[in-house]
Amino acid sequence: MAVDYAIRDGVAVLTLDNPPVNGLGHATRLGIVEGIGRANDDAIVRAIVIIGAGRAFSGGADITEFNTPKATQEPTLGTVIKVLEGSTKPVVAAIHAVAMGGGLELALGAHYRVAGPGAQIALPEVKLGLLPGAGGTQRLPRVVGLETALNMIVTGTPVPSEKLAQTALFDELTEGDLLNAALSFAKQAADRGGAHPKVRDRKIEHPNAQGFIQFARNSVAAVAKHFPAPHKCIDAIEKGVTEGFERGLAFERECFLALVQTPESRALRHAFFGERAASKIADVSSGTPVRKVERIGVIGAGTMGGGIAMNFLNAGLPVVLLETKQDALDRGLATIRGNYEAQVRKGRLTQDKVEARMALIHPTLAYDDLAHADLIIEAVFEELGVKEQVFRKLDAIAKPGAILASNTSTLDLDRIASFTQRPGDVIGMHFFSPANVMKLLEVVRGSHTDKGVLATVMQLAKKIKKTAVVSGVCDGFIGNRMIEQYIRQALFMLEEGALPAQIDRAIEQFGFAMGPFRMSDLAGNDIGWAIRKRRYQEQPELHYSRVADRLCELGRFGQKTGSGWYDYQSGKRDAQPSKLVDDLIVAYSKEQNIERRRIGDEEIVERLVLSLVNEGAKILEEGIAAKASDIDMVYLTGYGFPLWRGGPMLYADTVGLYNVERTMRKYAKQANGEAWEPAARVTRLAAADGRFNA
Repeated sequence: MAVDYAIRDGVAVLTLDNPPVNGLGHATRLGIVEGIGRANDDAIVRAIVIIGAGRAFSGGADITEFNTPKATQEPTLGTVIKVLEGSTKPVVAAIHAVAMGGGLELALGAHYRVAGPGAQIALPEVKLGLLPGAGGTQRLPRVVGLETALNMIVTGTPVPSEKLAQTALFDELTEGDLLNAALSFAKQAADRGGAHPKVRDRKIEHPNAQGFIQFARNSVAAVAKHFPAPHKCIDAIEKGVTEGFERGLAFERECFLALVQTPESRALRHAFFGERAASKIADVSSGTPVRKVERIGVIGAGTMGGGIAMNFLNAGLPVVLLETKQDALDRGLATIRGNYEAQVRKGRLTQDKVEARMALIHPTLAYDDLAHADLIIEAVFEELGVKEQVFRKLDAIAKPGAILASNTSTLDLDRIASFTQRPGDVIGMHFFSPANVMKLLEVVRGSHTDKGVLATVMQLAKKIKKTAVVSGVCDGFIGNRMIEQYIRQALFMLEEGALPAQIDRAIEQFGFAMGPFRMSDLAGNDIGWAIRKRRYQEQPELHYSRVADRLCELGRFGQKTGSGWYDYQSGKRDAQPSKLVDDLIVAYSKEQNIERRRIGDEEIVERLVLSLVNEGAKILEEGIAAKASDIDMVYLTGYGFPLWRGGPMLYADTVGLYNVERTMRKYAKQANGEAWEPAARVTRLAAADGRFNA
């Protein structure tokens, strides 16, 4: 039963019971309305308490009903709130743990609110490209004040109940038993008699409301230019301030219905659901036994290894950090400490926590010190021979049941697993640099990887606050396999007529955090060079522009050498266009008898983005990625794809696959057209007017 009804000493107690966070699905909404009606009809009942079972009061809308008829089936949340306000007997919301979104709007519809300590209070709809749709923009300013409410609604950030104690949001904060406190308060309210207060009847008071609203509007314009929802939140609040509750409420609903249809909201909702869907693996049930992971081993104390170690230190897990030479180990430890000290200077970490985390590191030069680790991750040089040496050593010293993980970004995980006598214990954990910052973790499932190992790593990813996406085994997995085609197109456009700064500027204006050439300079151009050299041997039929090789032959490996596609001043990361590089590119085109032409920004964006889409479609067809949203999550969390566009596969859906295929065939008629043969899935879906994200 979604809502349990009971009577306690003359008070009807409605307990929301829709795990895990008492989402306000249709059955719950109906149960509340029926419970209020039942209580009002019962002469024994003097008052009503609404409380949540389990972990929350209510986390808001039931996400399982999104995009289904039940989401808008009566009674809607707006109807439920009208029923609460219209109750002749006092309604008290008893709030613990979480009151967010519709859950907070429900509480604001009650006559009174009693809360326990540490309850998280929020209207986070803006994070889905929406605004509160059941009166949140109108009622919250009336109880916490205009400034506090506007900040909460525009950012969606949770605020602890204690910080709102001095506002009119709560009638009582209790340290004791919440239900008993709510029952006592409800009986006192009933004893007082008379009309019970409604939040809608309160006035919004602020000494200069219009001035503050304009200030907020200016602030939002600077940080949310790609997202319409924050602006609409301010508009709805302003309407309530200037024209009253009813007009504000009607305008809020108009804005909500308009925002639901925007591509930005669709993209944000896609990301929200995509992150949750990524953790669900078709053949690995939620009951799959997981392994105990209490001690971590990390091999390699360089930039990547140190960053990986920090993830586990931050989660309170001890780490054995292995290096082959003392000076490399010392540098790694100094870098980790330096990263933490930088957080102290920014006020994000205390010195005590720095020391506690550093104390969890056991630095070593001996493989034998890894013998008791539950999970060992190698972050050594990206070369198969080096990986082989490491995994043969691990096979000899790691305890039975230890998980052996490779941070490889391109190499064959099954080959790596074959270097051991325990391939079921081997898995890929591809972190993205800087590993202590980037949210993405590509989890590579080998042919023999045990389901329990996979389930353990996916669970552990949540503990270290990563978005984990499962990939099958192929060269480059999901992310790097796709980015290789993106880089190929960028290089082709260089030899055809564009220059690095124009290509980077065009794709950054589209919304990417960084263009392909600035990205290559940051990662190191020698990394791409090593991959291309391997391609020349393994896939001689695959055509590459050699202009990047010319750059590397000059030792221009990027920021670490002070020069790459751009020039860099010592100690700075600002990319300065290089005349030397521009001249090199023009000379290369002439040498290859390629007549340079003007390439527009639209073509740059189409070729870069659709190269990702086409390779992503092949990855889906081959089963390397289980679903299109997994690919989108990889690109949103690991490669700087613009969030408001939802990832490459959703972007293709938005453009329309019929149009995508036509554009690909247009570019197939140009030079290097072999890269543009549409993937089978693109052709099939285009013909059926289908989508990647059905």
